Amino acid sequence: MNYKNIGEVTLDLSPKVNCFIGHNGVGKTNVLDAIYYLSFCRSSINSVDSQVIRHGEDFFMIEGRYSTDEGEPETVYCGMKRGTKKHFKRNGKEYRRLSEHIGLIPIIMVAPADNMIIDGLSEERRRLVDMVISQFDHAYIDHLSRYAKALQQRNTLLKQEEEPDAALMDVLEEQMGYEGECIFAAREAFVNELIPVFQHYHQAISGGREQVGISYESHCSRGALCDVIRRDRMKDRTVGYSLHGVHRDDLLFTIGGHQMKREGSQGQNKTFAIALKLAQFDFLKRTASHTTPLLLLDDIFDKLDSERVERIVEIVSSSGFGQIFVTDTNREHLDKILARSGGDYKIIEVKGDW
Repeated sequence: MNYKNIGEVTLDLSPKVNCFIGHNGVGKTNVLDAIYYLSFCRSSINSVDSQVIRHGEDFFMIEGRYSTDEGEPETVYCGMKRGTKKHFKRNGKEYRRLSEHIGLIPIIMVAPADNMIIDGLSEERRRLVDMVISQFDHAYIDHLSRYAKALQQRNTLLKQEEEPDAALMDVLEEQMGYEGECIFAAREAFVNELIPVFQHYHQAISGGREQVGISYESHCSRGALCDVIRRDRMKDRTVGYSLHGVHRDDLLFTIGGHQMKREGSQGQNKTFAIALKLAQFDFLKRTASHTTPLLLLDDIFDKLDSERVERIVEIVSSSGFGQIFVTDTNREHLDKILARSGGDYKIIEVKGDW
């Protein structure tokens, strides 16, 4: 209720594929974003919670009723009034910390903004990794939080005019080193496990016509992270921020042995990003809370040829995937592909404000 352009609606959904069809700008993505919100306690698009409240209204409320793979029911509620904090509840009981909810309903979203994973800054690729690991490893969230706090404090000291307190710098660098190495170990294990699954999905979508790769780059590879950070303290003091640490980690994507961001076409970039997200889905399915992740596919067929579109639909319609949400502008096109897949599906036409 009152979520972006959604006034009030109750949706009866297929347990398999749900397609939201309509023209651009009618709010198809808002439905997927509401589903995303119930998993991550925030919007995938708006970082400010109050901005998801429908214009002219004072509050929003969304509720989802779920079933685990074991058939156990779960109800998740979120509500917020303007000017107050949001309330998140599981089965009627409010969370003490929102981080406790992350991972209960694992989710993977594929969206047009995923091109930033390839073309954007390293921050986009770190976020991609962190979003998955955080859904099955709550300790990882704490490591990220403590590292970020130590990094912020160190950067504040580096910017001040007077010479920073050496003992305090030592403490902050030791904390960055410890938390950073925990983060690195989790990221490295995840990426190593992800690569072969990613390559499998990429071959299935592309027909094996392209050779792609992923490598993980981190300052932790140079030795003890605390030592790496500390040895360049004077250089950091000159620039006013920390040049080394896991906040600079990156993933290098390649196609045919060359950097993806330089060589990939729009269709190749999209294929790469989708295969990456499907590999993440596979990973979460094996590691998360006994629940097959939800898969959100927002306008993913643009820039892809019909052959690749059909392969993607065939893959996600298979028994290895659970409930799926798709947005598209072409009902007839999607109808034909889904009918051939033989699986259960539901098409919902979106025409504007609900």
